[in-house]
Amino acid sequence: MTPPATRPASLPPVPARPAVPGPHRLRMWFDAAMGYLPLLLMAALAGATWWLVKNTPVPDEPRAARPPRHEPDYTMSRFTVQRFDTEGRPSTFLEGRELRHYPDTDTLEIDELRLRHVDREGRLVHAVAQRGLAHGDGSEVQLFGGAQVVREAGGPQDVVQNRRLEFRGEFLHLYMREERVVSHLPVTLRMGDMVVHGNSLRYDNMQRVLELRGQVRGTLPAQGAASGEGPDAR
Repeated sequence: MTPPATRPASLPPVPARPAVPGPHRLRMWFDAAMGYLPLLLMAALAGATWWLVKNTPVPDEPRAARPPRHEPDYTMSRFTVQRFDTEGRPSTFLEGRELRHYPDTDTLEIDELRLRHVDREGRLVHAVAQRGLAHGDGSEVQLFGGAQVVREAGGPQDVVQNRRLEFRGEFLHLYMREERVVSHLPVTLRMGDMVVHGNSLRYDNMQRVLELRGQVRGTLPAQGAASGEGPDAR
């Protein structure tokens, strides 16, 4: 018998070697990469920008400015302040036991105030009080507690007829530039031998007006009128 024909055993396929790119193919890859390079750079820049935005601290929202507190920014003890007029002559001397300056209102709070002032006509004005409140520019001074203002005798045109004029009360408000003294509280006026009391006061030296209101009563010298009212009192 003829033996059956045998089929030759098939050999396993031999793996193909990876093709080694040649110079032409490398050039094509390089050109393709260079074409995408701008896009890659833009993407990287966008990513970096996003990262910076996410990680940059957010500034605080602007806060409304706080109003200055009513607290003194400086104090002085046993002080003397001197002011001069436009011609360089001393016009005001301000003294006290303690001074406190408040920047929010530009005011001076003074304990045991003593003031001397020379007005535009050369007359001397004295003022004392347990406590005073003065504007920073010296235009106004408010006197509290045992307030006293004395205006020395002036010229013949003085409304008080060249006599010493004195005001006393628990509150007196001096307007230095306008040469006025006002008060909404009871005041005692002394002029020579005359003493007059009133519930309020308005004295304007420049307008030559002296006004006492309310329950006006007082004592006049023997040569005065029989009425108990002072000059120009209402």
